[in-house]
Amino acid sequence: MGQSHQTRARAAAIALFAAAACGTGTTQAQPASTGSGQAYPTKPIRMIVSVPPGGPADTLARMVAPKLSEALGQTVVIDNRPGANGNIAYEMAARAAPDGYTLVQVAAGVSINPSLYREVRFDPVKDFAAITQGISVPNILIVHPSVQATSVKELIALGKSKPLNFASAGNGTSGHLAVEQFRMSSGMPLAHIPYKGGGPALAELLGGQVQALFSAALVAIPQIKAGKARALAITSAKRSRVAPEIPTVAELGFPGFDVIGWFGYLAPARTPNEIIMRLNADIVRALRGTETQDRLIALGCEPVGNTPREFAAFVSAERDKWAKVIKQANIHLD
Repeated sequence: MGQSHQTRARAAAIALFAAAACGTGTTQAQPASTGSGQAYPTKPIRMIVSVPPGGPADTLARMVAPKLSEALGQTVVIDNRPGANGNIAYEMAARAAPDGYTLVQVAAGVSINPSLYREVRFDPVKDFAAITQGISVPNILIVHPSVQATSVKELIALGKSKPLNFASAGNGTSGHLAVEQFRMSSGMPLAHIPYKGGGPALAELLGGQVQALFSAALVAIPQIKAGKARALAITSAKRSRVAPEIPTVAELGFPGFDVIGWFGYLAPARTPNEIIMRLNADIVRALRGTETQDRLIALGCEPVGNTPREFAAFVSAERDKWAKVIKQANIHLD
């Protein structure tokens, strides 16, 4: 009887262990779900992009989309929806079904625009689920070679003796906000001249019509290397791999100065967390590939790839930071 009881107990223990092992394996192998129990994804996914084809933002989308398609086993279709500084794309994505089949590649404007425009029909925090930040794009403070300043300190002294013209790629761009932040931080009087894009602004600086410009590193670095513009500082919080020899504005006496362009990925609010985590893992893996990183750095961009929680906190912090700057500078666009 005792031996028979021991045999039955051993068999029961083995069966219990096997059941537990099978249960654990099943849990780990579970695919993402749409919330209805259906495996995800089962159809193509739309990636809304807030800029027209061409340029670093669209290039990023077209680098990430094929790798995401491969990882998910479904086609990722890029849907370019430019206009209104990105608001058209952001509003469309905010209204999309939260099922994982629509995501949007956003720029810094998603955090800036609610304070900049009088009528914006989305909230960058409440109406979206964060996936990950893709890249950051620092601006470089450049001046025309004729400007008698080889440092930020000398530029401020020169500007206080006679106001200088600072160009930007347009009202509400990161370059414009860098101008306003620099004005408030330094106390330097200056005239802001907005243009319709970074190209025209740079052309005016190279021609000597304006003296200074916070230009995207992508377009500034070739002009710096050619001796057509002089770099004084970079606007990121720390020195960039893109141009490590250029000091930051922060380290030159303006702690906390951090003005970057950036792009990241959001989904409509209430998208199931399992899908968000799946998209995060696959997009971050794409960003961290050696080939992708090399291409992005060559374009003047810093690859990021953080967690949904980190990106959500970043979007919220950017919204709050620029709301204060925009209010203090009294900037409004209709």
